[in-house]
Amino acid sequence: MERSHVEGTWQKDRSFSPAVITEGAGKTIWLAGHGGFVDDNGRSIAGDFDAQTRQSFANLEATLSQAGATLADMVTMTVFIIDARFGDRFTDIRKEFYPDGHYPGSALITCAGFAKTEMMVEIQGIAVIGGE
Repeated sequence: MERSHVEGTWQKDRSFSPAVITEGAGKTIWLAGHGGFVDDNGRSIAGDFDAQTRQSFANLEATLSQAGATLADMVTMTVFIIDARFGDRFTDIRKEFYPDGHYPGSALITCAGFAKTEMMVEIQGIAVIGGE
């Protein structure tokens, strides 16, 4: 499958692409929201935005792996954060997971709360793999 990214201008600083274009048949993976208010050892990371963001990405990676994909296969993500003041921090952390600068399309939304009161961030998205 051929994939290209619309680079944009200011979007690169915010670690997202204005558009990702895929061509050819492939498999689409529709990802549910992934949060991370406990680490891989089951310890609470409530109140630690950075740790929850990294854990959310780790949880996404685990799900994508089960589907035969990686974070690099994500074409879009919708990110929900509990406080708009965490927006820049989220952007910086996301860059760690996309070091090549090929970011998925994205929306960053501040919300009033999550299913678990400990949650500070949740990421859902779409990945595309395979094809011609």
